[in-house]
Amino acid sequence: MKRNIFLDKVVIVTGASSGIGRATALEFARNGSKVVLAARSAERLAELEREIRASGAETLACVTDVSKEEDCQRLIEKTVEKFGTVHILINNAGISMRALFDNVEISVLKRLMDVNFWGTVYCTKYALPYIVRNRGSIVGVSSIAGFHGLPGRTGYSASKFAIHGFLETVRIENLREKLHVMIIAPGFTASEVRKHALLANGTEQGNSPREEKNLMSPEFVAHWILKGIRKKKRNKIMTWEGRFTALLQRVTPALVDYAYYLEMKREPNSPLK
Repeated sequence: MKRNIFLDKVVIVTGASSGIGRATALEFARNGSKVVLAARSAERLAELEREIRASGAETLACVTDVSKEEDCQRLIEKTVEKFGTVHILINNAGISMRALFDNVEISVLKRLMDVNFWGTVYCTKYALPYIVRNRGSIVGVSSIAGFHGLPGRTGYSASKFAIHGFLETVRIENLREKLHVMIIAPGFTASEVRKHALLANGTEQGNSPREEKNLMSPEFVAHWILKGIRKKKRNKIMTWEGRFTALLQRVTPALVDYAYYLEMKREPNSPLK
């Protein structure tokens, strides 16, 4: 029988109130982990906390705005106070955008960096000593936008590129400590991220430009997050399109540029039209 490496491990999941974060928290709970739930919505966290406890797993909900350093520090402190340590950190909290750089307000780009990049930095900074001590794992939930820029999503791509550079450096600095760092890039996943994507003026998009029912499921992504940790994966690009992008950008980058331009232009109400 395969050993359950997640049993009794202390796992922090940011952005746990919906989508990939929620599915990942539930998957860890099913594997016997002690799951710490972090998100801004107290109501949704309480609901998920009840569901996990009803399954028999231990959990802790901590209302957290990852764009605030003090919130991230408190998240780690509360985790250690409750469970004594941290084994795994899933940096999942994030927001998206949909606007041309010509039109977008700079405050929107700053918001993307504050949540996506700085949220990852803050949580990693305070959790790192415990995870290194446990030879645990740090995961960044990213996107193909972190491997190749996507039109209409300058702030999103910039934040994901920044996360990649940051996490890769943390991995290298801790080679001797055998710290596991994984960057996982799902495809378009059924979630609320497009609904809450910021437009040029900072308001939320409200409706998804894609057929959500046809997209990758959060549960499928959660399964691969745990599988990637188990196998000590370095990078996991979850779609063939993404893998081809990572390959072809080294050979024919102009072709990849044009392909993504056409792809994003086809979206309903695309800013590229």
